[in-house]
Amino acid sequence: MAQTLPLFLLITCLLLIPSSQIQQEQEAFTTIVISQQGLDFLKNLLITQAISSIIPLKLPHITKTAKFPFLGNVRMLLSNITIYQLQVLNSYVKPGDTGLAIIASGTTCNLSMDWSYEYNTWMFPVEISDKGHASVQVEGMEVGLTLGLKNQEGTLKLSLMDCGCYVKDLSIKLDGGASWLYQGMIDAFEEQIGSAVENAITKNLGEGILKLDMFLQSLPKEIPVDDDASINVTFVDNPSLSSSSIGFDINGLFTARKKVPIPMYYYKNTLPSVLCTEPAKMLGISLDEAVFNSASALYYDAKFMQWIVDKIPDQSLLNTAGWRFIVPQLYKKYPNDDMNMNLTLSSPPILKISEHNLDATVYADLIIDVLEADQVIPVACISLVSWFDGDIETFYNLNHCLLYICAGPYSSSFFIKNYDCWYNN
Repeated sequence: MAQTLPLFLLITCLLLIPSSQIQQEQEAFTTIVISQQGLDFLKNLLITQAISSIIPLKLPHITKTAKFPFLGNVRMLLSNITIYQLQVLNSYVKPGDTGLAIIASGTTCNLSMDWSYEYNTWMFPVEISDKGHASVQVEGMEVGLTLGLKNQEGTLKLSLMDCGCYVKDLSIKLDGGASWLYQGMIDAFEEQIGSAVENAITKNLGEGILKLDMFLQSLPKEIPVDDDASINVTFVDNPSLSSSSIGFDINGLFTARKKVPIPMYYYKNTLPSVLCTEPAKMLGISLDEAVFNSASALYYDAKFMQWIVDKIPDQSLLNTAGWRFIVPQLYKKYPNDDMNMNLTLSSPPILKISEHNLDATVYADLIIDVLEADQVIPVACISLVSWFDGDIETFYNLNHCLLYICAGPYSSSFFIKNYDCWYNN
């Protein structure tokens, strides 16, 4: 029994450590909300990108055989059919319970094509043929699609739930050959041309959504900040859709690129995120205080929160000669030696965020060093505690690609927690 207990404790520890890591990764500390204004911006961007990616769009050849009085069977061919221009006059995007609907109405497109025909008749023993060029204008076309969004293993999965295209009206104009004579003949292709346009646009939209989904799936779950830190952008839960916005929850914590574990208490999620109360903008980002504290803990563990000060405006103060009348013992023991200041945070800064305030507490040690020959000799240590308290107000206007985060007015204070000197030793 005594030998079984240590083994049981070891297995328990191995099971608990991954469990805490998984729970940490599945918890959301950052919320991104895209409002209706932001959705309209993304919709316009998506439409512009879709048009530029499919134009020019080639359609398959169209053949038709028709029987005409006195002429018999006439074989007709439309080839090199190309949509070379596409314009969307009106469009809107609407989030709903089942997905995101995008509707484009009043759409027009222009096509170019080559036409030809041939036939044999009992009136003439030879084959008769003609060919030319034609232009087609499609008006009143409507295009609609519904996109599904869900979380798939921490990434955003995009699926095409419904897609359709409807051609309301089109006109065909022929050039070349005896086109004035055969306009009615080509008008017989109207239905087939409209159907070809509908099928081609629907097919290309489906392929475009598939490529967009593959792009989203390929996005990394961590974004490097520098050589030491990354931001965990893993999606948590499915997107939340309302009648005028879409919300995404992501982990949002800073993580070490070298996978150095960070103590959990540094960024424990204790307070709800502060949500924006200003009028709706294009994009809203809610950051939990745990995001800031995770960055604080990570950079503290990476030894980033320590600074050596060896240059100041009054450089004479970084020499023992500058202190010979104030601290004569220091000058007597280390005459005319250079000095520096080593400022090191003794623990990660702790931030607390409320609805209107930001509070930060910083603990630091200021060590005074004397540089003698090849030695760095600490002669004094001052322990500091600093508080920062301020109001936060955020202004953002993505219409003009501007983002401002203003803090203030703020107050700060510090006191000397402890003071030690060793130059008398």
